[in-house]
Amino acid sequence: MTLTINDKQHIHEEPGIETPQHLRDCVAQAMQNYFQQLDGQDAVELYEMVLSEVEAPLMEAVMDYVNGNQTKASQITGLNRGTLRKKLKKYGML
Repeated sequence: MTLTINDKQHIHEEPGIETPQHLRDCVAQAMQNYFQQLDGQDAVELYEMVLSEVEAPLMEAVMDYVNGNQTKASQITGLNRGTLRKKLKKYGML
């Protein structure tokens, strides 16, 4: 699958390729589903829950993309290498 990204980081559809749903829309839908399923219970530590649900697969995808090269992963994510390593440890990727 080939997707192109313009200078504003929007993904554009190439001919014959289905356009993926925007991440923002996926998060909004997931949050709506989450709140509907609470069934009157209070939401707790929502911010941390959402970050870990997004951050873990992000780290996995980046590390796969760079074949485990932490320096490249640091550059791609904009995280310093120490912070990257901390996050990789947090998600059991080191």
